[in-house]
Amino acid sequence: MRVLVGDIGGTKTALGLAEVNGNSVKLDMHRQYPSRKSVSLSEIVTTFFDETGCQCEVAAFAVAGPVVSGRSKTTNLPWQIDAAAMQKSLGFDRVGLLNDLEAVAWGVPALTANELAVLQQGASVAVGNACVVAAGTGLGEAGLYWDGANYRPFATEGGHTDFAPTDDREFALLNYLQKKVGRVSWERVVSGMGIGNIYEFLAQWHKAVHPPAVAEALRSDGDIAAAVAEAAGNGHAISQEAMELFAVLYGREAGNTALKHMALGGVYLAGGIAPKNLALLQGAGFAEGFRDKGRMRGLMEQIPVCVILDPHTPLYGAARYMASEIG
Repeated sequence: MRVLVGDIGGTKTALGLAEVNGNSVKLDMHRQYPSRKSVSLSEIVTTFFDETGCQCEVAAFAVAGPVVSGRSKTTNLPWQIDAAAMQKSLGFDRVGLLNDLEAVAWGVPALTANELAVLQQGASVAVGNACVVAAGTGLGEAGLYWDGANYRPFATEGGHTDFAPTDDREFALLNYLQKKVGRVSWERVVSGMGIGNIYEFLAQWHKAVHPPAVAEALRSDGDIAAAVAEAAGNGHAISQEAMELFAVLYGREAGNTALKHMALGGVYLAGGIAPKNLALLQGAGFAEGFRDKGRMRGLMEQIPVCVILDPHTPLYGAARYMASEIG
């Protein structure tokens, strides 16, 4: 079947046409649009059809935010998305709306081995529930329930649970962020904004001078996470400390999610940050953060952990979701 699929994020919106055949998905006519330059998803869909000359009767959109009764108020965009309203206004026969991490979970079975980078091999026979943890503009999480024959993806908003520090430096980070934003969720430290928050805390804590690129990003409200990662690669000590602490915290929250889902089938890291910082996540910090669960350490060592390398995974998942809905 042919589906218009979309991945709506706080930074960019990706659209494409997908052909679904079982677990296999073929993507065509892929386009990306800056989300904040449009007033609605409908405007972007109309632009896509105008640019490509394509039409499609069925659509499924993965949205960065909670979806309830076919509606979503996006977390990091000022949009209200209503599947029924879009179906009517744009002339679709059917429109599906699902959380973006649920879409990633639907997309996992469509991935091949070369679209995954292994961080932890885990047990030789990995069978059971799985989960997805994705640090990007925000922090998304989803589960895959294993029913004995197939995975059943489901959405969560686990990235908005309370951040829990474990040592003096992290308690100081929590205190810093509480003064800045009030309640502190895991998204405040494990995401693009999280890298910026960690860096700004450490710079204040150490009374450090910002490197020029980071100073410019802070001044112009630019991409602080990218500037910090670049400065870390150039040997700037505070930026390196920030990225290393980010890796530990990413590992810890990925491990928390794995425990809550009993994810013996695997943990999949999605989002834009992990593939760009693969060497960092392959280091000791992420692994120790993931495994450091006291009496559960042995269990954590059995769980496979992979980074999803294919950025189109939410689009594959949206297509598979709609195929399952139509049957």
